[in-house]
Amino acid sequence: MEIGLVGKPNVGKSTIFKALTLGEAEIADFPFTTIKANIGVGYVKSKCPCTDYKISCNPRNSVCRSGFRFTPVKLIDVAGLVPGAHEGKGMGNQFLDDLRQADVLIHVVDISGKTNEAGEAVEGHDPEKDIMFLVEEVDLWFASIVRKNWSTVKNKIKYENKKILYELLDILAGLGVREHHIKSALEAADLTGKSDWTDEDCNRFGIELRRESKPIVIAANKIDQGVKNYERLKDKYALVPVCAEAELALREADKHGLIEYTPGGDKFKVVGELDEKKRKALTYVDEKILTAFGSTGVQEVINKAACEVLHLITVYPVENENKLSDSKDMVLPDSHLMPYGSTTIDLAYKIHTDIGDKFTGAIDCKTKMKVGKEHLLKDGDIIKIITRH
Repeated sequence: MEIGLVGKPNVGKSTIFKALTLGEAEIADFPFTTIKANIGVGYVKSKCPCTDYKISCNPRNSVCRSGFRFTPVKLIDVAGLVPGAHEGKGMGNQFLDDLRQADVLIHVVDISGKTNEAGEAVEGHDPEKDIMFLVEEVDLWFASIVRKNWSTVKNKIKYENKKILYELLDILAGLGVREHHIKSALEAADLTGKSDWTDEDCNRFGIELRRESKPIVIAANKIDQGVKNYERLKDKYALVPVCAEAELALREADKHGLIEYTPGGDKFKVVGELDEKKRKALTYVDEKILTAFGSTGVQEVINKAACEVLHLITVYPVENENKLSDSKDMVLPDSHLMPYGSTTIDLAYKIHTDIGDKFTGAIDCKTKMKVGKEHLLKDGDIIKIITRH
């Protein structure tokens, strides 16, 4: 599962990327800072079962902080987008090529309205224009690919008796499109069973396909400077209020032992010596961000993308159902993000192909009940996979 950070230049994408990964993405105050995709690891936050069982866990593929498990996901910080990207303007070709990899997009918007369409510093820009233009650019890109290839698809349907679903899948697979995306888009565009499409039909299908295969979550960044714009637009676009600079400052301060802070939290604890500058900065973050909005929003936006939009759940495989451990007595060592609707056999194959091939059953460690391969997983499940020897 991959999350793409998108948006026009100079809106804080690289700051969010660095806050989420504490990587070394270049951050500067000019357009096209990111000239190629930065790849990093972010983390989806969920309650760790260690709190319910009152035990200490030993995370191996993830992190546990203050009773919360942080499970890794791949992040792509995509090149800055400007209007006309679908025609190759700006870094458009690079942007669209990077975009193919993402399952969901986080659109970072400067909600303060202090950057224009090109990412240049201004006053009074309407951030709603940015929200609309990114959707339009990606929709136009999808629609143009469908239009360009439609005659080929049409001929194969007409003369070779091919199925429209699989012909569309063939030309669109490179965009990360899957069969269920196409089925849903055909239904939404009212094109199921229709094989003679107009340009308007191609455009409508392309728009619906983008919605299905590249859903967008909007991060209203620089929220401390854009409260009025946020209040005006939040219901229309379901915005997540975000202050990337505040999150980065908190994570850096925590990293250097100055404070104790759990990402996504509404407070922090000072544990080190702070100079006057750092104290003022942290006081500002506490009063203007954490108290006002409940968090910096950075962790919330990645959780929204993973859990609410992609419907991922967190599951913990173990080998010992009594100790909740692996063969080395490591407690709750791994957490995996699985699509909602996944089963125990899906988890087995997620762990390793051999485990899936040798699957004979599983144990739900919370109920101690033996379950079969069709057993549906729930968020927070702890599962022991049973295999034949």
